[in-house]
Formats: sequence, structure tokens, C-alpha cells
Amino acid sequence: MDPKQPFGNSNTTDIFGNKNRAKKQREPREPINFRKHWKAILISAIVFFSLLIVLTNIYVVKENEYRVVRQFGEVVKVQEDPGIKMKVPFIQSVTTIPKYQMTYDVTEAEINTRDKKRILIDNYAVWHVTDPLSMISNAGTIINAESRMEEFIYSVVRTELGQLNYDEIINDENSSRGSLNDTVTTRVNELLETDQYGIEVVDVRMKRTDLPAENEQAVFTRMISERDSTAQDYLSQGDARKREIEAQADREAQEVIATAKKEAALIQADGEAEAAQIYNESFSKDPEFYELYRSLESYSKTVGEDTVIIMPSDSPYARLLSGNLE
Repeated sequence: MDPKQPFGNSNTTDIFGNKNRAKKQREPREPINFRKHWKAILISAIVFFSLLIVLTNIYVVKENEYRVVRQFGEVVKVQEDPGIKMKVPFIQSVTTIPKYQMTYDVTEAEINTRDKKRILIDNYAVWHVTDPLSMISNAGTIINAESRMEEFIYSVVRTELGQLNYDEIINDENSSRGSLNDTVTTRVNELLETDQYGIEVVDVRMKRTDLPAENEQAVFTRMISERDSTAQDYLSQGDARKREIEAQADREAQEVIATAKKEAALIQADGEAEAAQIYNESFSKDPEFYELYRSLESYSKTVGEDTVIIMPSDSPYARLLSGNLE
């Protein structure tokens, strides 16, 4: 320690010549007097709780939803215009109902067709809420509304399919599913509107049609038997038609051949008559030459290399053959 420095100086120098300052002792703080600042504290608390109440009672309405405001459990209004809204604190509550289209998978059910066959029908429906107040008043919740819609769909589908045969339902070429779906949709909407459920079905579609497991094999066996019987009928009809066509073709062929033979005979007769006429004309012009020509023609047909002719030497035929023309 430097003797020149007064005792108690807070500045000291270490062995390297650096000066260190001693820490000053902190003076004790005076306790806060809440009595002096109670107004500021009260105002801050009031502002804080006011902001908290305002923020917790503001709600936002989106484009694809309805916001239902209830007061003591009763619906006082329905907000459907998008924007920021405000409810009365503590006594009002807000719930949400979808405005967009929703898909509901209808429970699979068994029905009877007109030809007394049981089939399983699996449908789905596309629907949406059109009147939230009516929906809440008559259905209460979305789940209850879907339940009522499902009951109507099953009832209408059972009635409509009960008027069709099984083949008309499952056959894609002759199926009436397209018009059936439209009919079911229209009829279900009529029932929902009558009971004022505040919902609308956009479309009802049939996803799948199956046979019950206990009837499937029996139906398949009967269908195979029916198809075999139908195929046999087609074969029988084909054979009968084949025999009919063959008989018709044979009859027409015989008629054509007979006509051709008749025409050939007429032509041949005309030719022979014309040849005879030519022969007669030639014979009348030079009978001797004609007789000689006929004799020579007979020689070419009767006389060969090994032909032996026995006849009198003075016969005309022998004279011509020997070259004696006198």
C-alpha cells in the first residue's frame, strides 16, 4: 500500500501498476409505498381486465361457416357475413355450424327388390345447411340432422328399388341408377323441407350393391342355371334358323339348276334344228358330195389301225374305201 495515499481510499494499485476501484457499497432501497400509487395501480388493473374481456369476447366469422350466438342457451342471432363480431361478455356464447358442403356415408342396409331378392345397398350423400335456425330448432345438432337425413334416404331408396328387378339394378347397360339417384335426391329434399330441418341434399349416390353372404351362392347358382337355359334357347333357335336357311338355299339352288337345264335344252334344240337345216340346205345343193362327206366322216370314226372290215367288194362303202369311185 502506498503510504502517501490516505487511509480508506478506494483506489488501489496492483503489482503491475493497474489501478483498481473498490466497489461502492449500495445504499438500502426504500420500500414501495402502495398507498401513494394506489390510483395508478387501480387504473392499470381496470385497463388490463377491460382489454382481457374485450379480447375474449371478440369472435371471427369465416366465409364457410355460420356463427350461432346463444344467450342463456337460447339462440339470439346467427352471423353468416364474414368479419369480426362482438358478443356480450359472460351471458352469451358462440358456436359454429359449417356452411360448406359435407359428405355423409349412409349406413349399409338390406332391401328387397321387386323380384323378391335381398340386396345390400351402400349410399353416400352430399349435403349442406341452408337454414341454421330451422336446423337447430328441429334437429338440434349436426349429428341429429344427419340421422334424420339417413332415415329419409333409406326410406326413399327402399321404396324406389323395391319397384325394380335385381337385374335392372346391377346391369350397367340397362341400369336406371342415374335417374334413380336424381329421384332419391328430389324426394329426400321434399321430406326435409316438409319437416323444416334447414338442410338440403345436393346429391345421393349408390356406391355399391351386394348380395347378403347367406344368399350369394344360391343366387349365383340360379343365375348360372338361368344363363345356361338362355344359352340353350339361343342354340336351339340358331339350329332351327340354320336348317331353315339351308332348306331355302337348297330349294333356290334346285330352281336355278332346273331353269338352267331348261334353257340349255332349248338352246341345244335350237342348235340342232339349225344344224339340220344347214345339212338339208347343203344336201339339196350337191347330194353326191354330201354323201361322200358323210361316208368319209364315218370312216374316220370307225376305221383305225387294227380295224378289220369284212364286206362285199362291190358294196358302195367298200368301193369308196378302196378308192374305186366308179
